Amino acid sequence: MGFIEEIKRRRTFGIISHPDAGKTTLTEKLLLFGGAIQEAGAVKSNKIKKTATSDFMEIERQRGISVATSVLAFLYKDKKINILDTPGHKDFSEDTYRTLTAVDSVIVVIDVAKGVEEQTEKLVEVCRMRNIPIIVFINKLDREGKDAFDLLDEVEQKLHLSVTPMSFPIGMGYDFKGIYNLWKQNIQLFTGENKQTIGNKKEFNSLDSPELEKAIGAKSITKLREELELVKGVYPVFDRNSYLAGNQQPVFFGSALNNFGVQELLDCFVEIAPSPLPKASEERLVNPSEKPFSGFVFKIHANMDPNHRDRLAFVKVVSGTFERNTPYLHVRHNKKLKFSSPNAFFAERKEIVDVSYPGDIVGLHDTGNFKIGDTLTSGEFLHYKGIPSFSPEHFRYINNDDPMKSKQLFKGIDQLMDEGVAQLFTLHLNGRKIIGTVGALQFEVIQYRLLHEYSAKCSYENVNIYKACWVEANPNSSDFKEFKRIKQKFLAEDKSGQLVFLADSAFSLQMTKDTYKEVKFHSTSEF
Repeated sequence: MGFIEEIKRRRTFGIISHPDAGKTTLTEKLLLFGGAIQEAGAVKSNKIKKTATSDFMEIERQRGISVATSVLAFLYKDKKINILDTPGHKDFSEDTYRTLTAVDSVIVVIDVAKGVEEQTEKLVEVCRMRNIPIIVFINKLDREGKDAFDLLDEVEQKLHLSVTPMSFPIGMGYDFKGIYNLWKQNIQLFTGENKQTIGNKKEFNSLDSPELEKAIGAKSITKLREELELVKGVYPVFDRNSYLAGNQQPVFFGSALNNFGVQELLDCFVEIAPSPLPKASEERLVNPSEKPFSGFVFKIHANMDPNHRDRLAFVKVVSGTFERNTPYLHVRHNKKLKFSSPNAFFAERKEIVDVSYPGDIVGLHDTGNFKIGDTLTSGEFLHYKGIPSFSPEHFRYINNDDPMKSKQLFKGIDQLMDEGVAQLFTLHLNGRKIIGTVGALQFEVIQYRLLHEYSAKCSYENVNIYKACWVEANPNSSDFKEFKRIKQKFLAEDKSGQLVFLADSAFSLQMTKDTYKEVKFHSTSEF
């Protein structure tokens, strides 16, 4: 198969939602219908001692939530599908924002009972800023929830989307009978069996079928006909170009836990979703079809295999082909690196690949060369942009609880900070270490992972910090020298040695800005 055909086969997308909308369950079922797994592990089920394939970290299995983005790849109808399952919890949103730089489209999952929630709004806002094509999947139809039309209105108003239903439910909750597929013009009836495997479905190709009337009743058919008339009258006809431009969003209904509506979503997705798209670098727009290789690191994960202490950098291939044992330029270090065992992913299972194409995600074993946002190329100096690094919102001192394990603790902190889960600041005054995170739950995750992956015990101590600001100034200016002398106890260095001002209140930060006019304060490290 030729290079261009390989690019056209690729579909790389992320699944995003508020926590508990069923995002990880949907990922499982897409794998199930894609033939990648034979049986799904229900995330919340205690009867089946299985967990979702994409939740492979120990803490995820205990909590039943996703705390890190995982990458899963499979083949379906001759298309290579790359799914990035992201954390929904707001405390891990930084990981999700970075992942959205590596996808070509997204599926937004919405809970039928709760409707559009806060975290969904924030994530969709990021997608809209980047014009990422969006498909909406309204989940948990077998539970009592909001009316289908009310949900469509809510999606339009709260998320500022222009929706077009591609399937429509027959009843809801206890009255849920099935789904009318507007894309294929057929009807699937719901049986509620086979949560873990693919069961047989009853399918009808006409609303006038006597068997259909016998199965769901004349009242349900009449109501469905009326609702479909309304759908055709109110909502625009699906237009693929509008969808790809981010101006129209198809909506599907279903129940991921019950395997219902998922195959319809997947069948439509492989037909309409974009293959890898061009990506802007600081220098120019890079097209996937260009022969020279380029790609960027959007995630780093320490200890994918705790037995080997390995660190993996996740690289999205943007253009050209990534080949094993070929030297590529690490742009930030300006040196060539060669990789003997690049990996393709299936959650924590990895396979060595010889060639990867645009749209693919490659895992590279890393000994500390990579940072999030780094670019690899065949030789050209490119810098891919749009990988945010935010000022933390929560701060705590980190203390070593086992002096015999100091080395393990510092190595663990060092590697976890490289993943981008949190930021480390070292105070100038006494060398004490402060960890800053976007969400408070991250502290628990860091403590847990340090203990279980590095055998290092740590505890936290509260510290009064309002905001961390990166400092930019002429080192020889008298203003800057005075600022350093007066504010010495509030100054620290981040992991890469940049000067950071740790303000203890909004008032103090504003006063400092007003007093030292020649010193600039930034809320991201990339200024």
